[in-house]
Amino acid sequence: MRCLLSVLAAFALSGAGASATEPGDLFPGGGLAGWEFTGSPAADMATLCTVRADGVIAATGQPVGFIATKTSHKNYRLHAEWRWPGKPGNGGVLVHISSGPKDRAWPLCFQVQTKNGAAGDLLPMAGAAFAEPLTSAPGAATAIKAHTAPDSEKPAGEWNTCDITCRGDTIEVVINGVPQNRVTGASLQAGKIGFQFEGTPFELRKVTVVGLD
Repeated sequence: MRCLLSVLAAFALSGAGASATEPGDLFPGGGLAGWEFTGSPAADMATLCTVRADGVIAATGQPVGFIATKTSHKNYRLHAEWRWPGKPGNGGVLVHISSGPKDRAWPLCFQVQTKNGAAGDLLPMAGAAFAEPLTSAPGAATAIKAHTAPDSEKPAGEWNTCDITCRGDTIEVVINGVPQNRVTGASLQAGKIGFQFEGTPFELRKVTVVGLD
């Protein structure tokens, strides 16, 4: 009996671990309650994002600022799909958003570019840092580590996938299945997740996060 109970307990713990690592929807049921906007002027999430019946989140892209989860995340894999419904523009996925100094409208964090023509670039924002050298010119207004493989962004109007793995001090970026960036020694290792608003409407779907052991 004692042996049987031990086996059942191990099975239960194994099941709990599997459940904990299943992808979680960051817009559960199409709801916006878990998100907030930071920008100028201030705006309500309901005026910035419209959740359609097919689950797509249509974002206005303005005013300039960013939407972010209300909760912080650490050691995870983020999956998000985006597209430009009209003329492609500028935008980005923000990870490890933390309190601290700002760079104009942008918080202390790391940005993975979704900007047309630069998808997969990785930017340390507002004083964040990593070990690998930048590819931008010394002293440039915007610090950039450019994506490393040929462009893998799809034509405007088509859906793109972005997969970002954050584990410890390492961040890895995959765009449409192509590894595009990797940094180590990240100065931030946890924080909120967000999306930039830089003036151009965009759409999101299937935004999920799975915790990593």
